[in-house]
Amino acid sequence: MTTRTLTGAAALLFSIVYLVSDVIELAQGGFSPFQLSLTYAAEAAIPLFVLGLYALQRPRINGLGLAGAIGYSYTYVFFTGTVLLAIIDDVPDWDTLSDRLGAWGGVHSVLMIVAGIAFGVAVARARVLPAWTGVTLIVGMVLYALTPMLPASFGIGAATVRDLAFAGMGWAVLSSRRVPEPVTAPR
Repeated sequence: MTTRTLTGAAALLFSIVYLVSDVIELAQGGFSPFQLSLTYAAEAAIPLFVLGLYALQRPRINGLGLAGAIGYSYTYVFFTGTVLLAIIDDVPDWDTLSDRLGAWGGVHSVLMIVAGIAFGVAVARARVLPAWTGVTLIVGMVLYALTPMLPASFGIGAATVRDLAFAGMGWAVLSSRRVPEPVTAPR
């Protein structure tokens, strides 16, 4: 299997898994071991497929894309760790976990939003992947920034938009011959 195929399949599959996890969390009103295991799998995959999506767009994607990909990936290394905390300490829901994280959760959420917007702008500009996927990621990040001021059910809408963006990127990678294998340095 090629890097291109693995990246596209991971972006598509784990975006769907993440959405399913969010829907389960909303439906049951909090966390459960099964739901958290889905969240853990999806969040652990995000740094890998986001960096892969960046690599597939080189050299057309710019430094903003690299910064966005690294920043977004970093935040999901942090958020994957928070899922482990929720599992180990049997945390019942996001509000409780957020209280436990304190300012660290907020700092990483802001970084995720800024990095996600940066990556979305760079994807839209590079035009290796469909521009709508980058624009959709930007919209998802803006909606995510608004979620603390709105009912919890609105959060699922923001997550759906974000997941659609990455699933669209994955689908584009899998279905297009235009997307090349990543550019590598000569040996």
